[in-house]
Amino acid sequence: MTAALGRLPIVSAKLENMELGVSGLNAKAVLGPAEAVDLARRAEELGYRSWWAGDHVVLPSPRTADSPMAPTDPILDPLIHLGYVAAVTERIELATGIVILPQRNPLVLAKQVASLDVLSGGRMTLGVGAGYLEPEMTAVGVPMAARGRRTDEYLDAMTALWTSPEPQFRGRFVSFGQVDAHPRPVREGGPKVVIGGHSPAAFRRAVSRGHGWFGNGSSVEDLERHLAGLRRAASEVDRPARLGRLEVNWLQLDPVRVTRADADRYAALGVDRLVVYPLPLEDPAAVADFLLQHASLVSD
Repeated sequence: MTAALGRLPIVSAKLENMELGVSGLNAKAVLGPAEAVDLARRAEELGYRSWWAGDHVVLPSPRTADSPMAPTDPILDPLIHLGYVAAVTERIELATGIVILPQRNPLVLAKQVASLDVLSGGRMTLGVGAGYLEPEMTAVGVPMAARGRRTDEYLDAMTALWTSPEPQFRGRFVSFGQVDAHPRPVREGGPKVVIGGHSPAAFRRAVSRGHGWFGNGSSVEDLERHLAGLRRAASEVDRPARLGRLEVNWLQLDPVRVTRADADRYAALGVDRLVVYPLPLEDPAAVADFLLQHASLVSD
């Protein structure tokens, strides 16, 4: 099973093969229409290959220790935001990073993702996670219990809707039959699915259901620890051949600025996409400067 992960565990990559992405620009001071147009076009021109949008429907108020944002911090719905970005760009990959899947109706989400994939010319990647903020999930009517199983079922149901000539699915949380949905996504087999998370269950989900994995941390050592978790998962669950090699997407946090030395080490560990996060997202000009400074990481 480990072989299905390709170069993930042990084989070094070349720096020039690692792509650069940017995350989080659907929030705070850069979420406005003018800022979105300027930064998205700027990122594409600078050679960024992917644009990742985060997801929170509601946030705990007052803020809890595990909440990544204050309750008054604005954040746009990622799919609506990505639709806007798609219209003003031509090449950059559009990705949710990540959608909290148990909070979404899987058939509605499958339709939204397929629609965005068609309108963007096949540029859509669906990044998903099981969620962890109890106040948010409770507010939208989804219990924390069994959210992992719900996530797995939703992924399987969406895949059936995207790929089966006669879609049907029977599960504990979603069931359907004698229905269909067109247009299908541009990419045969549906858009790429990326699984976010650092738990053993998330690693197993990435191996068994994801084209890629999305992780974050503060250092190369954090990534090495998570890669070990993925290797363990690869020895525990099967990986369908249709998924190909597991792709690794990595976002560095704290510090948000990535050095060339860090980029070299990430590439050597097999990272496919290095994703930067221009926090604190309080000044559009500072974000533009951040993008310019980091563009050289994989283009020199």
